[in-house]
Amino acid sequence: MGFVGETWRVLSDGEPVGEITVEEAGFPWLSGRFTPAPVFARVGPLFARELALMQAAMTAPADEDEPWAAWESAYGEVRRAVTLCSPSGPVAEFLLHIEDDQAWFRWSDEPFDDDSPSG
Repeated sequence: MGFVGETWRVLSDGEPVGEITVEEAGFPWLSGRFTPAPVFARVGPLFARELALMQAAMTAPADEDEPWAAWESAYGEVRRAVTLCSPSGPVAEFLLHIEDDQAWFRWSDEPFDDDSPSG
């Protein structure tokens, strides 16, 4: 697919947080190797927290809303802290996870619907 091999950038207040080299493109997700910049030390704990909460929510009983509410709050912190940039520039909306040297994300030029699935 056309995305494989591209380099996407993650920024925080205009400073580089890291780069994602896309290795796989499986609609709607892109994934690849994450190379952190020094600023990642500042925002990395936000990604670790949102990922742990997402994993907990995915294993919680389906009728429990609280785990997903906790994840949404944590992911809101991630969204306020970083911007995702395609090779063409910043994207309007994204869902990004980073774990160690791997990142996976989906993005849109338009904001996601409120009913958009997480994950």
